[in-house]
Amino acid sequence: MDKIIKKILEKIEYNGYEAYLVGGYVRDLLLGVKSLDVDICTSALPKDIYNIFNVDANKYGGVNLIINNYNIDITTFREEKEYNNGKPIKINYVKNLKEDLIRRDFTINAICMDKKGKIIDLLNGINDLNNRTIKMIGNTNERLKEDPSRIIRAIRFATVLKFNLNDELKNGIKENANLINSVSKNKIREELDKILLNENYMEGVKLLKEFELDKHLGIIFNDFNYTKDLMGIYAQIKTGDIPFTNNEKSTIISITEIVKYKKIDYWTLFNYGLYVNLVAGEILNVDSKLINKMYKKMPIKDRKDIQINGNEIMDLLNIKPGNIINKIYDQLIIEILNGKLKNKKSDIKLYLLKRK
Repeated sequence: MDKIIKKILEKIEYNGYEAYLVGGYVRDLLLGVKSLDVDICTSALPKDIYNIFNVDANKYGGVNLIINNYNIDITTFREEKEYNNGKPIKINYVKNLKEDLIRRDFTINAICMDKKGKIIDLLNGINDLNNRTIKMIGNTNERLKEDPSRIIRAIRFATVLKFNLNDELKNGIKENANLINSVSKNKIREELDKILLNENYMEGVKLLKEFELDKHLGIIFNDFNYTKDLMGIYAQIKTGDIPFTNNEKSTIISITEIVKYKKIDYWTLFNYGLYVNLVAGEILNVDSKLINKMYKKMPIKDRKDIQINGNEIMDLLNIKPGNIINKIYDQLIIEILNGKLKNKKSDIKLYLLKRK
């Protein structure tokens, strides 16, 4: 355990309260995986936590600390009585650690650790961790209906951790698969990102298909080449109602256009830029070193690199402003990129005058 985290636990206990690490940080620590997201549960009420750390509350009724890249959330033991759209709307603070743990999703996420590094395993999570199994806490059907986002979270954990879903959870997901449409599209996108960016992504896609979640979400996973960039993956699948920013949409369209063009050349590099071409190159199996080499050799990378401006063109050819200027620039770009015209003002002027 990092000394920073240990000191936080000690500080809470010094003030007379219980405090434990819980969830993903403990799970990952036991799996030998470094994690920077830290959850601490405590018997201290929110007002007590605020006073101990002299900070404001976060949206969960606890506090959030950012220390040396650690994102640390500290919350009071609680039970969640009612849910609406997958979110608890009635919360009761409790003094008992086990009551706090049984509200959590999977047994492997309910393993605790105290300040001395001692494991507290009240829900048999260690056994499931050792057996590489994802198992729901409590009644599986009830818990999935309570918060349907647990459906895709289960698949994400199975993918990223390379674990298996236990039979009860598999059956629960099959029975409740239609509830996935009640989950916010932003949450779906968040989980899908983690699935598709993982080296074990094909297992995640297999599970999404097995439970027909792809059909419910309107996603079509055709055969696609893995890319390190998410937009490269999304450019190869039908994404249904998955939300994207305008910039992401533009990137996906650009990648798709290059892939349809079926090659990387000076023209695609000039029109779409290096980044998009590198992503498209992964899909087309074009060596990134070759793409970078081509980009460095380009005589021009942008229209402003051309050694003549619009006013000079109009004066030279005695023409007025209009779309003709853009057409002239398009022709200059083609000739320069193809190596038929040097990017020198004198050469460009001579070329234009010959075609006046």
